[in-house]
Amino acid sequence: MLMDYQIDFLGLLLHDASRAVRRRFEQLTAEHGLSTPQWRLLRHILREGPCNQSNLADILDVEPISVSRLIDRMEQSGWVRREPHPEDRRARIIVPTDKARTVAPEARAKAESVYAEALVGLTNDQRRALHVALLAIAENLSKSEHSAPRETETTP
Repeated sequence: MLMDYQIDFLGLLLHDASRAVRRRFEQLTAEHGLSTPQWRLLRHILREGPCNQSNLADILDVEPISVSRLIDRMEQSGWVRREPHPEDRRARIIVPTDKARTVAPEARAKAESVYAEALVGLTNDQRRALHVALLAIAENLSKSEHSAPRETETTP
């Protein structure tokens, strides 16, 4: 029965763990006013380079209007700038500011400290198993999402 219990609460456990990680990160970065969604966006554009809003919405898995509002707040706080796209006059790209580049190493270190704190008491083998299991969950559901049969109307 323990296995059934674990399966019944898998979604809740994943959600609670994710929420706890986000909350702890935001506690540690409160002095900068950096939220987890803001950090995810910054981390992407710092690592991959400037990006347009629609691509950021896809990457962050949020609606375009939500990413637009997020970028508005980040622009007001001095984390990013909207600049003209070099190849498309109609488009704008999101670029990190000097403030973002300066704070990023500290934010990255704080994120790593949250992960270390979250994994306290787990052996290296357990950490590896957790990593493999989470990757498998994401891959399994990603496959299901792309191969789910379409619902069609049937006549009795």
